[in-house]
Amino acid sequence: MGNFVQNEIPVKTTGDVVIGIGRGMQRNFRTLLLLALFAALGAATAHAGKVALLLEEPYGEFGAMNPTGHAAIYLTDVCAETPVLLRRCDPGETGVVISRYHKIDGYDWIAMPLLAYLYAVKDRDQIPAEANAALAKQLRDAYRRKYLMDLVPDGPDDKAPGGDWTQLLGEAYIRKIYGYSIETRPEQDDALIAAFNDHRNHSHFNLFFNNCANFAENVLNFYYPHSIHRNFIEDVGMMTPKQTARSLEKYAKRHSDLEFTTFVIPQVPGQIRRSTPAHGVIEALLETKKYMLPLAFLHPAVAGGLVVVYLSEGRFHPGAHVETIFDPRQEAEPGVLVAVKTAPATVTASPAKVQTLRDVSFEP
Repeated sequence: MGNFVQNEIPVKTTGDVVIGIGRGMQRNFRTLLLLALFAALGAATAHAGKVALLLEEPYGEFGAMNPTGHAAIYLTDVCAETPVLLRRCDPGETGVVISRYHKIDGYDWIAMPLLAYLYAVKDRDQIPAEANAALAKQLRDAYRRKYLMDLVPDGPDDKAPGGDWTQLLGEAYIRKIYGYSIETRPEQDDALIAAFNDHRNHSHFNLFFNNCANFAENVLNFYYPHSIHRNFIEDVGMMTPKQTARSLEKYAKRHSDLEFTTFVIPQVPGQIRRSTPAHGVIEALLETKKYMLPLAFLHPAVAGGLVVVYLSEGRFHPGAHVETIFDPRQEAEPGVLVAVKTAPATVTASPAKVQTLRDVSFEP
């Protein structure tokens, strides 16, 4: 919420007598002033922005080797003039997703419109009800050809190039995504835009110490200093998407005056293999039998210690914390998440029950 200051009304006075305004008029004036102030407060509240951590489940072969998943940041009131230039959103726009990438034209961060990032489309009515790998590939390449040729030009024979650029588009086809949303103020968004646009955007990705979760950590700490911190025991000093989510949720519980909501973006139904749960570092080791079984046999004390660490520090299950389902197919106010209040196990939304996140009550 913003901070509002009521300006003083200059009125000429002589002693205890107010010149030019009678008592009845004074009372009416005060009433109108209070009503106007409440209306301004309500309007500002209705248009409060959001910054959301997107905790994305791992998928595919790389996800099997590194099951920590991916982290990105969604901003409801910030949009992209280009993939590397931010601005405030215009009416009707739904915000931007920003994350750190590796080997995409030498950039550190790239920003994509929400619908493009999730579904590789520009408009809600283009989102498919289900998808297979061929359709997802087709939608990504069609969007690239229309909007991203400067960033991702054609490869040999005028075909789509290889590389990591596919991570920019259609993420909801390949994985389930959990969201943790907290309010922002306009001046915070403006400061972030200025900071991103004014600094050099050059890749310095490092899987262990400068990864996508570190990027999310930096953005969230920009909005709310010291809100995100590492877990040096469970994650052995690395920053992971899961630890970022856990930190933000703990911060929201300590600051109940801030509006905080959790949601899930279901993986699009279809023939594409389902994503798997995201893990922390120690948790991933415990879940990987090819590592854990030999360790338990050769060094049972070490294996037992890892179990104790996980039970004391590492238990955080994103699915147990979900309050709403995100459904961008539904119409919403500009820059407002659309959500359905539902049980965590539900993965489809009923249009009759759709409401905005700002209408959903949540007890942190």
